[in-house]
Amino acid sequence: MNFKQAIVRRPGRSIVAGLSLSSGEPPVYEKALEQHRHYVAALTTCGVTVRELDPLEEYPDSTFVEDVAVLTPHCAVMTRPGAASRKNEVSSMAQTLTPIFSAVETINPPGTLDGGDILQIGSHFFIGQSQRTNRSAAQQFIAIVEKYGMRGSTVTVNDVLHLKTGVTAISTSTLVAAGEFIDHPAFHDFEVIPVGRNEEGAANCIACHGQIIMPAGFPETREKLRPFATDIIEVDISEFAKIDGGLTCLSLRF
Repeated sequence: MNFKQAIVRRPGRSIVAGLSLSSGEPPVYEKALEQHRHYVAALTTCGVTVRELDPLEEYPDSTFVEDVAVLTPHCAVMTRPGAASRKNEVSSMAQTLTPIFSAVETINPPGTLDGGDILQIGSHFFIGQSQRTNRSAAQQFIAIVEKYGMRGSTVTVNDVLHLKTGVTAISTSTLVAAGEFIDHPAFHDFEVIPVGRNEEGAANCIACHGQIIMPAGFPETREKLRPFATDIIEVDISEFAKIDGGLTCLSLRF
């Protein structure tokens, strides 16, 4: 929760063609760019040093950098995104991470894994088996982290795109959860702050140095989170939500 650095990628104009499970309106590029600036500012306010990468216009979803790598205290794991149109994003991010991490691991075929399905709490990783992350990749990921003295377990994801769409950690003992994850047996050892059905988008939060960054527009959840943070920073990510993106999707934090 006390990461010091983050890597982000500015959205390109091609974001209007980003993947979406809905048939709603596409993002407005200029508005997405403005919201991304506010997101970076929120991380900076929390004391995080942010490295901003240039857009990859050939990859409309590449602003969601969380999906192409998982950063652990001991290694970086390059993923293999479940959407075919995103697989080539990995090599570009590997070029950025290789000088930073002494150990870089990879997920190999037939595994597919999106970083949005990896919830790290301490030295344990919960791996969502979802539309984008399969059993082969989950097994590979667990084998990788076990090499470095860490652990992993799987959680079946039924109702949302990624595990962290519906549950995130705001401390090593406290989660924010919506829908199927509120009473999920995998999380019975944690204090769970439930998010109401009309505010499920608020389950994807970022905790950092005692502060919580949360998506704007969810007043009930904000009040529930207030006792757990010295400050709550709201960021409007409505343009990214149009293509199934959340707060954590927009950065790699370490």
